[in-house]
Amino acid sequence: MYILDSLTWTYIRIIKSAAGDFINFQKAVAVSVGSFMMGIGINGFLVPHHLIDGGVIGIALILHYFYGFQTGISMLILSFPLFLYAWHYERPFFYSSIHGLLLTSLFMDWLNPLKKVFSISILASSLIGGAIIGVAIGLMLRYETSSGGTDMLAKIISKSTSIDIALAIILIDTLIISAAAFTLDIEIFLFSCVTIFTIGLITSLMKVRKSIR
Repeated sequence: MYILDSLTWTYIRIIKSAAGDFINFQKAVAVSVGSFMMGIGINGFLVPHHLIDGGVIGIALILHYFYGFQTGISMLILSFPLFLYAWHYERPFFYSSIHGLLLTSLFMDWLNPLKKVFSISILASSLIGGAIIGVAIGLMLRYETSSGGTDMLAKIISKSTSIDIALAIILIDTLIISAAAFTLDIEIFLFSCVTIFTIGLITSLMKVRKSIR
């Protein structure tokens, strides 16, 4: 009986270890694919028309448009205070998001040549780019990770309040784009709003789909 119990517990530990490894593998895939999609959505569809996202990425894009700074590097620097906060007060968020931040920053700069690949209208760019970014964010949030920046801030707000994380993202993005309204052309401002709304909608739909499952 003792041998049987030992074998049973050993088997259970192996299964738990394998399950943990599989979950970590899924999370790694989600971070990699999501970060890659972020790079495509931003460089392929937002940058050609000087559209902006909200949050940290939006600020990084404004710095890119007006001063030529690299978007990924700017995002990395701007996200530092949030990650410093997470390190001290929300350590799990720090560990779950640091890889997403580094990969997203890398892909945003690495995929910069995509800005010359697609030639479509500003409306199509705002919708397609917003959808791709929304799927990327939703995918990472589904596996309890993120690209850092706004996603991390939204997760912190959502955890400490009753506000849905998708709504928190929309509120943060709206605040950023409203502050940037004075520096943007009216057409760019309006279509940037379309982009942000699309991102929030797709992110919310992916969360609803997950909760149904």
